[in-house]
Amino acid sequence: MLQNTFVILVVSFFFISCKKTQEYKYQEVDKGENVFLTGKAIPDNHFLGDAKCKECHEKEYQNWKGSHHDKAMQIADSLSVLGNFNNQEFISQGVTSKFYKKGGDFYVNTEGPDGKNHNYKIVYVFGITPLQQYIVKFPDGHYQCLRTAWDVVKNKWFDLYPNFKVVHSEWLHWSRGGLNWNNMCADCHSTNVRKNYRESSHSYNTQYSIINVNCEACHGPGKDHVINAEKMGKDYIAHGTLKMTKSTKPKELVDECARCHMRREQYSEHFNFEGTLLDHYFPQLLEERLYQADGQILDEVYVYGSFLQSKMYQNDVTCTNCHNAHSLKLKFNGNKLCAQCHVQEKYDSPKHHFHRPNTSSSKCVNCHMTGKFYMGNDFRRDHSFRVPRPDLSLKYGTPNACSECHKDKDDKWAWKSFIKLFGEVDSIHFSEKLAAGITNQTHGHQGLIELMKDKREPEIVRASATKVLENYNAQNFVEEYIKMLNDDSALVRGASIDVLSRINNTDYTSYFLPLLEDAKRSIRIKAFFGLATLDESQIPLIYQESYQKVKNEFWAHINTNADFVGTRIKRGDFYIKKNNLPKAIESYEEALDIDNINNQVRINLAKLYYNNKQYEQAEEAYKIVIEQEPKFGPVYYSLGLLYAELNRVEDAIFQLQKAITIMPKNIRVYYNLALLYDKKQDFKNAEKTFFKGLKVDVNNESLLYALAYIYAKSNQKVKAKNIVKQLISLYPNNQQYQNFLNQL
Repeated sequence: MLQNTFVILVVSFFFISCKKTQEYKYQEVDKGENVFLTGKAIPDNHFLGDAKCKECHEKEYQNWKGSHHDKAMQIADSLSVLGNFNNQEFISQGVTSKFYKKGGDFYVNTEGPDGKNHNYKIVYVFGITPLQQYIVKFPDGHYQCLRTAWDVVKNKWFDLYPNFKVVHSEWLHWSRGGLNWNNMCADCHSTNVRKNYRESSHSYNTQYSIINVNCEACHGPGKDHVINAEKMGKDYIAHGTLKMTKSTKPKELVDECARCHMRREQYSEHFNFEGTLLDHYFPQLLEERLYQADGQILDEVYVYGSFLQSKMYQNDVTCTNCHNAHSLKLKFNGNKLCAQCHVQEKYDSPKHHFHRPNTSSSKCVNCHMTGKFYMGNDFRRDHSFRVPRPDLSLKYGTPNACSECHKDKDDKWAWKSFIKLFGEVDSIHFSEKLAAGITNQTHGHQGLIELMKDKREPEIVRASATKVLENYNAQNFVEEYIKMLNDDSALVRGASIDVLSRINNTDYTSYFLPLLEDAKRSIRIKAFFGLATLDESQIPLIYQESYQKVKNEFWAHINTNADFVGTRIKRGDFYIKKNNLPKAIESYEEALDIDNINNQVRINLAKLYYNNKQYEQAEEAYKIVIEQEPKFGPVYYSLGLLYAELNRVEDAIFQLQKAITIMPKNIRVYYNLALLYDKKQDFKNAEKTFFKGLKVDVNNESLLYALAYIYAKSNQKVKAKNIVKQLISLYPNNQQYQNFLNQL
């Protein structure tokens, strides 16, 4: 039978007994009855502004003044605009932008969402160094950040993505979702932001209390603080009324900074200082395309996900140990910063770093905090504080500080030099196990299981291992995941729910029920999503009240973030779990309303059309993808499978042949094409296709078994026996193959 990729989710309903819910004992330490937050927005008049703070905190105010937080967002005027708007032209990717002044205002003439040039007034500016961005107002409350920015260091215009061609109709075009201020920037560039998105009109009424990141963005609204201070005078103690104080514990302080210094998904309607970080956001874990396989930074992930990996974080080093809390500048220059904790005579010495003293190569950060340029000219350091590992570079292709600095050398040289200077690595770092799993090494799952269970490892590493294990067929590890639902770490619990929610099996769904009362809103919402396969009537009475409360939290989360493609997909997936295909299709179609050339969404929509017996719409969707991306192999494969299911065998063969041309290493294409040839009794081409696939993967189990099967049914028993013996040798524990041989 052809492997049918169109069955997205198998849904089966069942009734849950209280007994099953109690099979696994849950800790009560992170759960309770009063975990539900008010969710109320804070009135603007509760934020008094930095001038009021200055009255008592002059030193802190002066440090903050002029900082990146102070200049996070400003109204565009002659003082705030740093770029050259004196009739300057800049050309990139075939687009000409002209920057000019009109009266006292600043303008740009550049390509708009229709592909034509228009004049746009600059209304806001972002940042001061090393670059400054410019924002224009669009209809329906949309504010858009220009793709062209001003290099403050080199005093020139530059393209944020010079090597990345973006068509005006793409979501990533500056005039569309990818550079939209309302949902991509505002929450972290201003104070007390309420996005106020309305999906029905795709419009915004975004508001903030203070335009920039002022004192109260970090410390919370100052109204009660000032009232109490004025009432009590010298007897006043600020503890309890403000955030980020000297009494804030190190890891709590990191979490409070992380709100704006991490890649994350939002779970609350707005940030109102209630609860903790995971009541409002859930961070991106260490995954492909975001991080290197060993956890080093790759995409623009900011700081939190890196710092959580570090020994510094594990030992209660916090942001303000290195950075001035108000100016944000480093507290010391050079190696003196690290020498706050690490003995300078021992580490700031050629005996340790083997480089000439007082050079760039002798700086701690250049070996232990390598970095990357983002947004064209903004160099950011990796805060995971790691020892260079050229051996992992050789195994997994990850970068290392040695060969990154010595451009004329390679990783082999770096590893030999490392051994010569420091000897063999004498400890197992989590990155060895994580990298093996992320790169899908044989038996890599074993290291991932060890990581997810080991509470000595960083929390984000354990959660990431939990998620990455899914690559090895999560169905094989359900029992392990169920145990992780009760883990002390909310990140691990969240990752476990996500994985279990994607397995097409509802036997374990009852284990999500206690998590409806988890202390973290993001975890409760994830659990609710996982329970979507159940009808509300199937929720046990003891959880009904919590279920209804989390239901409200879930839909608030969905509605707040409905301006993102991913959220509309999540809504569609929720309806898939509910077995409501029309509503799922509607959600996926609405996702395309935001990003009409997102072909991964369109392919999934085509599969939904197929499952809903809308075959013509499915075929048309695939054809649109082919028209937009003719070199995208998976679409030919999917269209071929659609034709195969509709018994249009010749059409199916034609599409799979195209797929093989584009994806010559994709085993499933060979497998399905060979079975199609067999279906039309073309044994010669079936055999030939299996052989081509086996050249790619000589021991592939599916190809070998299918080839043995067609040999057996065509009375070529000797050939069949030889292949089955090979299967038995490769998979001695699979009794099915021994039975097959006995039948032959």
